Amino acid sequence: MAGAPAAGDRLPIGVALGSVGATAEWWLESARRLEAAGYRAVWSWDHFTGQGDRTVPVLEQWTTLSAAAGATSRIGLGTFVTNLMNRHPAVVARMASTLQGLSGGRFTLGIGIGGAPREHRAYGIDFPDVDERVERLGEAVAVIRALWTGGPVTRPSRYYPLEDAYAFPAPVPPPRILVGGGSPRGVRIAARFGDGWAAEIDDFERLLPIYRDALAAEGRSLDDAWIALGFGGGKTGVDALRASPWIEAPRETWARYAALGVDEAILTARTTNDVDALVAAVERW
Repeated sequence: MAGAPAAGDRLPIGVALGSVGATAEWWLESARRLEAAGYRAVWSWDHFTGQGDRTVPVLEQWTTLSAAAGATSRIGLGTFVTNLMNRHPAVVARMASTLQGLSGGRFTLGIGIGGAPREHRAYGIDFPDVDERVERLGEAVAVIRALWTGGPVTRPSRYYPLEDAYAFPAPVPPPRILVGGGSPRGVRIAARFGDGWAAEIDDFERLLPIYRDALAAEGRSLDDAWIALGFGGGKTGVDALRASPWIEAPRETWARYAALGVDEAILTARTTNDVDALVAAVERW
């Protein structure tokens, strides 16, 4: 691909724009630049405070993506990933429906069991043990899918019962749901409940055969699932993509992961230098 992609042609690369230590102006301007360059999607993390200095400003995930829906027109928007415990799944279903409409069908919901207990203690949000959060995840996805039909929905649940619940407007099309999983148990949950897997590079190749087997047990294959592979890392305010193969040789780097069945790579951009590098890297495709 020479130069910037043609209109409507998106690179198979998404970008998780840092929300810790970022301003709303920087986030939205970066989203616009990445859209113009041809990247497939921008993704937002779900944190309320920084992990180091907790006085550092942090952008909230859903309001940031809603603003991005209005600031862009073509690029995909997604949560990588929404923390299950931060919001009731019925509320997530309603927010996702609205964002899907506001964005013209560009939204993808990534969801996981969460892993920042200090944030939950600080905010007084429950953070049960892993087993309970796993149970809640399956129930949460079921609630979200049920409400996306518009209703009425009545379903018993240990955690999220619904009674004569309506949810209009129903999203058209329903957003893809990617389930985060970084363990054998997690990828089995992704295969069972998700339209795909929100994976991370550290354990991806070890877990991929388990995910493939779990899909087969559900009567599915990699052809039926969407894998978004995150390449996180770095520190707040520090360039994350300096000397990255995704910048120096993006096409060749993508080919390696595409051969493994990855549908979208999600790179982390924490600084303007990172965004500059991503825009310049398009010329190497």
